[in-house]
Amino acid sequence: MLIGEVARRSGVSARMLRHYESLGLVRPSGRTGSGYREYSHDDIRRIFYVESLRSLGLSLREIGRTLDDSGFTPSALVGDLIRQTRERITAESELLTRLRRIDAAGPTDWEGVLQVVALLQALGSKRAEVRQRAALSSADEVPVPVEALVEAALSESEPNVAGALRWALARSDNDAGPALLARGLGSQEAAVRERAVQSLAVMPGDEVAAYLLDALADADAGVRGHAALALGARGVAEAVPTLIDMVVAGRNDTDAADALSTLASDTSAAERIAAILVDRLATTTEAPARGRLTQALADIPGTTASRALMELSHDRDRAVALTATYLLRLRDAH
Repeated sequence: MLIGEVARRSGVSARMLRHYESLGLVRPSGRTGSGYREYSHDDIRRIFYVESLRSLGLSLREIGRTLDDSGFTPSALVGDLIRQTRERITAESELLTRLRRIDAAGPTDWEGVLQVVALLQALGSKRAEVRQRAALSSADEVPVPVEALVEAALSESEPNVAGALRWALARSDNDAGPALLARGLGSQEAAVRERAVQSLAVMPGDEVAAYLLDALADADAGVRGHAALALGARGVAEAVPTLIDMVVAGRNDTDAADALSTLASDTSAAERIAAILVDRLATTTEAPARGRLTQALADIPGTTASRALMELSHDRDRAVALTATYLLRLRDAH
């Protein structure tokens, strides 16, 4: 079969067939008396092999090595192609994300584009001080897309940098921040969920409070604790049980007690919180935990707390009794 007929039937141009021949991929087996290329059945089959392998993403050089390798194993080739394709997809996805973030920043000229690129690169730096400077400058110098700030905040483990990122998120005028952070609450990693709660805690709005309420049901005590402290500062009474759990466990118990005091701002709330503390004292046997619960009663106003402290001043645990007696004197002094 002559080259024109092969090109017509195979869909491979005559020019490409000549290119294949120059590379040694497909050589016509014969020539006509006039010197024209003549392809055999096996030659045509090899052309289709080449085209099939090209469709899988192999280069012509790789195809040549594959077809000429007597020890070729398809499974190894396919495995390599899967790995290379995944790497390419990852790289392309990262590039697309970067381009979208640059577009979201709305630069008006190439200088603005380069500034955004530099800031995005700084947020991903291995050096904590570089990441911190980028976070602090993001609110004033170059507007950074909130998606980039959220991604950085959810992955940042260095406390100072994390604080700068939360500050930048709180100053962002993008309303999408809370919803993006809330996605972190669904992470399988407790550390990511905790960072999401800490970032949400510094942001205003009823939407944020709703996300924090959901976090009170988290399986991780640290996540629940940060959510409870944030909700306590907002005056949300649903945080009370978790805050008292923190006092009992001795986990950020001072902060939890302060939050309980804030929530006890009116008489009914104070009486309710004091009653829960008294109930926990009745069911808690560990001396350190009972001591912390007694101290938590100190800043809860009202008769229930005072009556409980009076009873505790005669407690069988001498440390609890002394603490209650001291706290009663402070209450009387005020």
